[in-house]
Amino acid sequence: MAAGEPDQVRGVYMISVAAELAGMHPQTLRIYEARGLITPKRSPKNTRLYSQDDVARLRRIQELTGELGMNLAGVERVFELEEELERMRRRVRNLERHAERMEGELRAEIERVRRAHKRELVLYQPPERSLAAKGQVVRVPVRRPTR
Repeated sequence: MAAGEPDQVRGVYMISVAAELAGMHPQTLRIYEARGLITPKRSPKNTRLYSQDDVARLRRIQELTGELGMNLAGVERVFELEEELERMRRRVRNLERHAERMEGELRAEIERVRRAHKRELVLYQPPERSLAAKGQVVRVPVRRPTR
């Protein structure tokens, strides 16, 4: 974090200030905390301290309940799904990084094998084709399995 940049997660606002910033009554913040929708930090004297992220979350709750008409159970579910989505995104990013590493390792191994066998590899042509191309007739004996 650069100097002068606000810390988004540090609790700095008391409940009355956070409520005003979010456009809510302080009691509403207490209800949201009781429901587990928000978890403010606490001072050494147990005073609630809200961060910028907390205020943004409060505004998101207000948007979901006010503008979209969702109840608090719906808001809880939206937050659960958003958290699950973020976990899945992190997992996909990790899997993509792992796949890229594995692809690089496989390419390197293929190149190593190619270099190691470069002079040993010859194009295979079945005998009948190479001799038939020279105008010779080739008869291949067929062995039949014994019973």
